[in-house]
Amino acid sequence: MQQRRRLVDAVRERLRVKHYSYRTEQAYLGWIRRFVVHQGGRHPREMSGSEVQAFLNHLATEKRVAASTQNQALAAILFLYREVLEIELPWLDDLVRAKRPERLPVVLTHDEVARVLANLEGTYALIGGLLYGAGLRVAECLRLRVKDIDFGYREIIVRDGKGQKDRRTVLPQSMEAPLRHQLSRVKLLHQKDLEENQPGVSLPFALASKYPQAPRQWPWQFVFPARRPCLSPYTGLPVRHHVMPDGIQRAVKRAVQAAGIAKPVSCHTFRHCFATHLLEAGYDIRTVQELLGHADVSTTMIYTHVLNRGGRGVRSPLDSAHNATSTTFRALP
Repeated sequence: MQQRRRLVDAVRERLRVKHYSYRTEQAYLGWIRRFVVHQGGRHPREMSGSEVQAFLNHLATEKRVAASTQNQALAAILFLYREVLEIELPWLDDLVRAKRPERLPVVLTHDEVARVLANLEGTYALIGGLLYGAGLRVAECLRLRVKDIDFGYREIIVRDGKGQKDRRTVLPQSMEAPLRHQLSRVKLLHQKDLEENQPGVSLPFALASKYPQAPRQWPWQFVFPARRPCLSPYTGLPVRHHVMPDGIQRAVKRAVQAAGIAKPVSCHTFRHCFATHLLEAGYDIRTVQELLGHADVSTTMIYTHVLNRGGRGVRSPLDSAHNATSTTFRALP
């Protein structure tokens, strides 16, 4: 048990040195623990490719996990051997990664988006509006700080997005007044925290050491702060974090049900709608690529397959026959 704990600590330290996100850290540690337990508690130094392959096959055949989940488990094990144990394992080069099935993203019409947003209330309505209006991922939206909202240029700066990249995206004009109102509420909370000597906001990595006063300064405050302070997973000290994604995810699910939409909609669906609706409006794909923060335009190209044009703009021959013969179709009794 002590040996396993030392291994976990070494993995965590290496992940933080390489500036992996906290969510990735938790996922990788979870998979490494499962891998060790599956092999009876043996140390990874004592294992070879056959044990890794057996674990991945166990996930696929017995646990029936998705290809993306299996690949995440493999990525965690590769990180363990290459980055932590510093073992060059040629047998890892022969491992076959599970191929993710190509799925078309779920996209709502303008009317459906409006109906879902109309069923969101309060802060959740504001978050939903930004997810759709700016094409943000949930984590990117919740991590927004006051300094990231530029009302003058009407843009939002996304810091440390997917792939640890920054980008700029549009700030919807219709969101300006609600956002200003939200910031005025956050300002009151911030002033109260200062008066009561409450802890400041959490900062990523070593920024708290580099800028010791930043956690209590206004530009660094979260646009969507949590109601209560919590303990930082990095320092163990109390900080005020942003709201957790669970709340908006549940709110969107309820809003979709209330809107009567029979599609598998999630918070990420708003980002798909943002891209598709911009392409429908005639914006070029390179512009949409930059707003979404895609490294390769081929990732953005998937939205050209879900444009609201009815089967790639093809007119069904049934519609032509229907117009020629004036045939009417009646519902079955």
